[in-house]
Amino acid sequence: MERKVFGLGDIVQMKKPHPCGTNEMEIIRMGMDIRIKCTGCQHSVLIPRAKFEKNMKKVLRSAEGGGENN
Repeated sequence: MERKVFGLGDIVQMKKPHPCGTNEMEIIRMGMDIRIKCTGCQHSVLIPRAKFEKNMKKVLRSAEGGGENN
């Protein structure tokens, strides 16, 4: 099985929706645990990396691809 590729600032789609109704989350912290923030209600959750990788469907928007002004 391929390892999923994701990075800080990416918007990812999760298998199960957040209670507010959206299943899009933004990655705001990476390490052994990953903190994700709901794009709908801005609630953040800290979950273990293994659980995150299991529950993530796909990367919707990568942070590296878009309009950064540097």
